[in-house]
Amino acid sequence: MNDEFIPMSRPYLGREEIDAIIDVVKSGWITTGPKCAELEENFARYTGALQALTLSSGTAGMHLVLKALGIGNNDEVITPSITFASTVNQIVLAGAKPVFADVDYDTLLVRPEEIEKRITKHTKAIIPVHFAGAPADMDAIESIARDIPVIEDAAHAVGTFYKGRHIGWKNLAVYSFHPIKNITTAEGGMITGSDKDFMARVKLMRFHGIERDAWKRYGRASDPSYDITEPGHKYNMTDIQAALGTVQLRKIDQINEIRSNIANRYLNELASIDGLDLPGRPQYDHVHSWHLFVVKILSMDRPAFMEALARDNIGYGLHFPACHRLSYVRRLFGDIDLPETEAASQKILSLPLYPGMSDENITRVIETIKGILA
Repeated sequence: MNDEFIPMSRPYLGREEIDAIIDVVKSGWITTGPKCAELEENFARYTGALQALTLSSGTAGMHLVLKALGIGNNDEVITPSITFASTVNQIVLAGAKPVFADVDYDTLLVRPEEIEKRITKHTKAIIPVHFAGAPADMDAIESIARDIPVIEDAAHAVGTFYKGRHIGWKNLAVYSFHPIKNITTAEGGMITGSDKDFMARVKLMRFHGIERDAWKRYGRASDPSYDITEPGHKYNMTDIQAALGTVQLRKIDQINEIRSNIANRYLNELASIDGLDLPGRPQYDHVHSWHLFVVKILSMDRPAFMEALARDNIGYGLHFPACHRLSYVRRLFGDIDLPETEAASQKILSLPLYPGMSDENITRVIETIKGILA
């Protein structure tokens, strides 16, 4: 066994992030304030969206968006099954029914024609997932959706471009800044949108329904009174987190270039290996952010493959157990037929991919996989 553990993921943090956090702590204002506002402005500019709102998590963002859209009992929301369970949890907790659309086996992206088959009079939203950093086919999905709201699950997709534009520039989009993501705020998320009235409502719902930001209410000669027209939640990000995110966002092109280089090494050096399917890429014009590198194990039992990686001190991930097979989903909604999802979900495994990987780390992962499958 090698002594050095190679994790599946590790945040890419340095002196700049540490200094930014120290500056916020010294400022005396550490919760939601000017640093959150700065990150929101920078993120909206980067993605091309009209507005961005910082949040405590991507999950909080999905909750608020579904609530603001009025989704509830007897409503249906179409989404793929290969996604993190958070999205499905929020649909069910809203009282709605998740309707699962099948994916493309190679790319693991939801297929627009599968969405179209599942639209009914009860469909109140469509949530495509930009899986692993590759964009879903938004032109086709938007054409099918017509007046049905589209919520882009962009948790994997900071730096993902579709036909020349960053994803989420037009529709509602929900991002995650969990430590595994391409940029991080430790925990945190973002909503982007281009409907001013909708985003204003979400902003109220984000912090108790209070109409003014706390950092403005407690400034010099300010009025600390407030009114609440609709009760809200407490889903705000802190300035400590936002300071981290602001530095990370400045580095996103560098971060994603490194991730792309690692992915290309995997694609090139594992291409000739029998017993392994490499991730497919969409045929339309796009820029992949390579949040994950998901292979499919064909020639041996996946648990045995994972055990062999672990013996060589190499980490891995499973993104994701199919949501339509979760116990509570089956109990509530019964068995669902998704042949491509089923074929892929039993074989997928995420390999180590993060900017701090050395060439030696990458080589070790590649050679270990070759050895296992040989």
